Amino acid sequence: MKPVTPDSALAAVVGSNPLPRTELTKKLWAYIKKNGLQDKKVRTQINADDKLKVVFGGKGKVGMFEMTKLVSGHVS
Repeated sequence: MKPVTPDSALAAVVGSNPLPRTELTKKLWAYIKKNGLQDKKVRTQINADDKLKVVFGGKGKVGMFEMTKLVSGHVS
């Protein structure tokens, strides 16, 4: 896949180097799991910390599918 470049908000989570979208998703999930941000009851919800709130447009909680859409706005 063609590499994408994260903007500064997303780079705070996954790094600033260009990477394929699949790797970006893996790094994002690694960050979510490492910081315990997946909701304990509703597993499809992500609870944003300060870094992810910037990526999620200020939202404190987003669903997995909405997360994919929001992250797409932060790559070029």
